[in-house]
Amino acid sequence: MSNYSIVSDFVLLGFSHLHEFQSLLFAFILLIYMVTMLGNLAIITITCLDFRLHSPMYFFLCNFSLMEMLVTSTVVPRMLADLLSTHKTMSLAECLTQSFFYFSMGSTTFLILTVMAFDRYVAICFPLQYPTIMNGPVCVKLVVACWAIGFLSIISPTLQKTRLWFCGPNVIDHYFCDSAPLLKLSCSDTHHIERMDFFLSLFFVLTTMLLIVVSYILIVTAVLRIPSSSGRQKAFSTCVSHLTVVVLGYGSAIFIYVRPGKGHSIRLNKMVALMTAVVTPFLNPFIFTFWNEKVKEVIKDFTKKILLGNPAVHR
Repeated sequence: MSNYSIVSDFVLLGFSHLHEFQSLLFAFILLIYMVTMLGNLAIITITCLDFRLHSPMYFFLCNFSLMEMLVTSTVVPRMLADLLSTHKTMSLAECLTQSFFYFSMGSTTFLILTVMAFDRYVAICFPLQYPTIMNGPVCVKLVVACWAIGFLSIISPTLQKTRLWFCGPNVIDHYFCDSAPLLKLSCSDTHHIERMDFFLSLFFVLTTMLLIVVSYILIVTAVLRIPSSSGRQKAFSTCVSHLTVVVLGYGSAIFIYVRPGKGHSIRLNKMVALMTAVVTPFLNPFIFTFWNEKVKEVIKDFTKKILLGNPAVHR
């Protein structure tokens, strides 16, 4: 190591290749970020305030919205700062901290989506036993387990990354400290960490996706047995928004972290990661409100109360 200097700071390239559009990108991403935060915060607020949404389905949705706010907040504020700054360096400690929270909260998001699929399975396949199976303590334990597993599983690979040597280039071709670009710069042997990252990706992406697919196969089988078309439509309508979010979230995650040869198209990975960190959290509040009649009804009542002083809003 005597012929090399030890690297302790990294430069995030971000959108440097679009330097003439930095201000426009800043305004656009800031707007999306603000709408994302307000939209998810609105879902959390109405879920807490209106008794019509005091059910396991909306309890999990509330946690999912909170997680979306946290995931996007690990990436976007730093991205916005870099768009306006010429000094885009990040220390190794800052890099690993951002990476830890991004992947731990992202992993927790996949687990919560899986729990939401299980909730829909119980509600549709076992409607009479649903209040007993998905009671309050069980829902809280499921969410706590999601948070605990998501965070604890990322601790080991993060600690191993703190022991890596960086002695060559210090430029990360990304807008946040993603794991693969960082490991690519290390002068140490990273095969073990890469295998661990891939294993965790398989577990949190493919395993949870398989559980969701199995849940929906059982749901579809149960719904098709419902004699009335209106009953089938009502049962399917409670799943459409969740299924849409699953397709968006898992599609981008599989493309970046699970597919073979993922390291050969960095620019394309950056664009797909931008969708995961910025676009999908922005769309989710609209997806859940567009497909959910009860949420739309509650929002309509709150809007009337705010604009017209309508006292008929449930508390």
